[in-house]
Amino acid sequence: MELSLLARIVALFGLLLLIVAGILYLLDQLDLPLGNLPGDIKFKRGNFTCAVPLVSSLIISVVLTVILNIVLYFLNK
Repeated sequence: MELSLLARIVALFGLLLLIVAGILYLLDQLDLPLGNLPGDIKFKRGNFTCAVPLVSSLIISVVLTVILNIVLYFLNK
């Protein structure tokens, strides 16, 4: 593998991480109740907390699936 190809892959991965971080930052600013929806399970006992965000994960999965399908539809057109 050539070093220039590896550099491009690393740069692309870094750009992808930057985009994901920006999206997460913007979502944090919107104060969405993800993780606190009905159906999200939280166990609290003393000094221990375990959160299982079932409904939040389902909503995120559906939204990302719709976005990905729209993007792929327009790329294949």
